[in-house]
Amino acid sequence: MYVGTLSFDLLLGDVHSLKEKRSLVRPIVAELQRKYPVSVAETGNQDLHRRAEIGLAVVSGDTEHLTDVLDRCERFVAARPEVELLSVRRRVHTDED
Repeated sequence: MYVGTLSFDLLLGDVHSLKEKRSLVRPIVAELQRKYPVSVAETGNQDLHRRAEIGLAVVSGDTEHLTDVLDRCERFVAARPEVELLSVRRRVHTDED
């Protein structure tokens, strides 16, 4: 069994309130959940209106499938025009870790 995680550090564009931030972050989280077999949530920077952290996890029995899903999720977030992807932290864990 393999568990892969991604942590996205995002800079949001012209956002002036937490309400505007939610209107940008929620659709990204929802679309990731809809399109890919992952668990995803906003995991950090909840009190900052121009920054967001989104965490994502996927479990698989095959490293190739795991890598493919993580790559597709990363490309999806990087392609979003309303956010700037500052960094991505990727980790892959095995059941022996």
